[in-house]
Amino acid sequence: MTLERWRRIAEWPLVVASLLFLAAYSVQAIVDPKGEAGVLLEGLLWVSWGAFLIDYIVSLVLAPRRGHWFLTHLFNLATVVLPMLRPLRVLRVVTLLSVLQRTAGRAVRGQILIYVIGATLLVVYVAALAELDAERIGGGSIRTFGDAVWWAFTTITTVGYGDITPTTPEGRAIAVGLMLSGIALLGVITATFASWIVEQVSAESTSRQAATVAHVDALRAELAEMRAALTARDATAERAASDARAEPRLEGTTGSGESGSARTGP
Repeated sequence: MTLERWRRIAEWPLVVASLLFLAAYSVQAIVDPKGEAGVLLEGLLWVSWGAFLIDYIVSLVLAPRRGHWFLTHLFNLATVVLPMLRPLRVLRVVTLLSVLQRTAGRAVRGQILIYVIGATLLVVYVAALAELDAERIGGGSIRTFGDAVWWAFTTITTVGYGDITPTTPEGRAIAVGLMLSGIALLGVITATFASWIVEQVSAESTSRQAATVAHVDALRAELAEMRAALTARDATAERAASDARAEPRLEGTTGSGESGSARTGP
């Protein structure tokens, strides 16, 4: 078993675990059920966490250079360790973004735009869940899911009206992460738009160049035809002139023969 093979095997099971976590955490954060329902949801959250823990351990064991893999995958460690703290459980959903990223890397630019939109909506949703969870537990100002979604949208778009603000340390930490996500989002959109403009200009330039080449080829073909026609005309004219010069000599020779015959007659 190699690390790459394990990644291919574990990719979609981790996606299922992420979706399971997202569904359970959504109900837990929005509804906040008590009793058996709350225990069941908590159990589902721990099951999804176990899937991420197994993936991290197996990946570390299969890594050819474990020390290097450990240092270059500290974020994977964070998604396993930090979600044990309730407000940071939302980090497990990052697995969905990782799969989307790998898919978009193999896709065309139009699909990358779909990835950006999907990732943005997912980040807004999970940030709203985490903010609501953190603020409600800590006695903050965000008390409803609608307020949390409104706050998440104004924050990630860097608008920040300030009508709703987090007051707990956990909520402010989530706000910082969402602000950084908003800056990164603007960068991705700008880069994608700039790349599209460059592609359009390049395509137009290529089209014009192709048309110019075709026009030059057509002119060359016409010149070749004209050259062939001129060569044929010159050859015809030269043959005609040669024939014209040959006819007087032929007539002179014929006349001399006839005169000699006349002198030798009786």
